[in-house]
Amino acid sequence: MDFTFLADTFRQLLSGVPLTLNLGILSLIGGGCLALLLNLLRVSRIGSAVASTYVFLFRGTPLLIQIFMIYYGLASFGFIRHSFLWPFLREPYWCGLLALVLNDAAYTSEILRGALRAVPRGAVEAGRVSGMTRLNITRRIILPIAFRQALPAYSGEVISMLKATALVSTITLMDVTGIARAAVSETWRAVEIFLCAGLIYLVFSLIVTRASTWLERRLSPWQFGVTS
Repeated sequence: MDFTFLADTFRQLLSGVPLTLNLGILSLIGGGCLALLLNLLRVSRIGSAVASTYVFLFRGTPLLIQIFMIYYGLASFGFIRHSFLWPFLREPYWCGLLALVLNDAAYTSEILRGALRAVPRGAVEAGRVSGMTRLNITRRIILPIAFRQALPAYSGEVISMLKATALVSTITLMDVTGIARAAVSETWRAVEIFLCAGLIYLVFSLIVTRASTWLERRLSPWQFGVTS
């Protein structure tokens, strides 16, 4: 194995890390905000139907198809091409980011929904008895408990989205995978190049897993009880 070539390839692939992290972080932020909105819609019957349909569509179809539908499909509508959105939707970056945000929102909303349902009713009642307002109950009781409940599943979603950013390479974005594909087409040394790319994504996953484990320990009431 040519270690000099591996080192050069690894340095080349690192130039795509900023775009990969940019897409991953922004998709998680945007998807998280949209997921909160979807859960707020569930308080009404019509809103619940809209949220459930949205989640069904985006969880039931492949992310790659969603990227293609946004990047190639929206351009076929004349009113889109003549709207104020076209300067953004004609760019692969914004199309890829939009697809990632919409997809992440569907999965994150279900994670939040399960976490909110896991909040003990007794904890909420205790807050009401103590005279706390609904806002304080939400801020001090519901959200902290729900966050702890959602953290293990959400860490898996973070890892999934970081890996899913590789799909934007299919619409010409030069992230880690896009650079790897271009390098393979030039050198035909797929094993070494994709090995380096896989190692980068593996490091991302390891960092997220360790950070999630640390957060779980910090937020666990039993952990505080042991260390105090």
